Amino acid sequence: MSRTASPIHVFRHESAHGRWEMVSGTPDTRLRGVVQGPYWGYDERTPGPIRRRELPLPQVVLIIEFGPPLQILNPRDSSVAARHPDGFVAGLDDSFSLTETTGVMRGLQVNFTPLGARRFFGVPLKELARRVVGLGDVLGPEASRLTEQLHEAPGWAARFALLDRFLLKRIQAARAITACVPWAWERLLASGGAVEIGALAEELGYSQKHLIACFNEELGLPPKLLSRLLRFGQVIEKLKAGTFQGSWAELALAQGYYDQSHFNRDFRQFAGLTPREYVRLQLPERGGLRDG
Repeated sequence: MSRTASPIHVFRHESAHGRWEMVSGTPDTRLRGVVQGPYWGYDERTPGPIRRRELPLPQVVLIIEFGPPLQILNPRDSSVAARHPDGFVAGLDDSFSLTETTGVMRGLQVNFTPLGARRFFGVPLKELARRVVGLGDVLGPEASRLTEQLHEAPGWAARFALLDRFLLKRIQAARAITACVPWAWERLLASGGAVEIGALAEELGYSQKHLIACFNEELGLPPKLLSRLLRFGQVIEKLKAGTFQGSWAELALAQGYYDQSHFNRDFRQFAGLTPREYVRLQLPERGGLRDG
């Protein structure tokens, strides 16, 4: 199937917050298990700078910038900020980060699964964990060429097709990773983060210590923390979609939390917010999460 026949969805918003357009495109089916969800193109204009809170999820984020680069802020030290002109990669993390625009933002976002990121970037994800790294530092000279080609492509469908080709070329040339990690990750994923790490290690015939060491090396975080991020990510998807109609306690139990206090602790650690604050700060039409 050609890219032009693949589904592309457009979300538009205009209000006092500003105006933005979000465009989603379906990756090539051969990238299933590599890319998480659709590709996202975005074009935003706001009356002034806007700061967003970016939550840690079980994915590695690739941002390709077409306009003024995002400023990335350290929430624990407001004096620390970074800009990456071509774009950047945000590794797996267990805490939120902050981004700020100048009022103009345009580019592309690709969300990789942990295994997909390990294959695409070709380095152990411990090198990217809890870090935001410039695109040129991970892709070398290809970063500027890719950014230029995507920027000059005639529309979002052409950009998504170009992304397909670029990602497939690197994935097909990727080396295999430590065998136990893909198997254990798929088990975690299938269980929604509910499977016990000891049970995984026993099924593999490894010690827990060895399994944890493999995860830390290849994916950058230990399996128990990734399990918690999987549960948290499922909650965030339900809140974004607005599909859950029950109480907070019911949502917590449905996603495998022991009780609501357990749910609230994870939410505060990962988001720095209560669930109610998260709902209040959501911007409309895929606009993200305001910070304050």
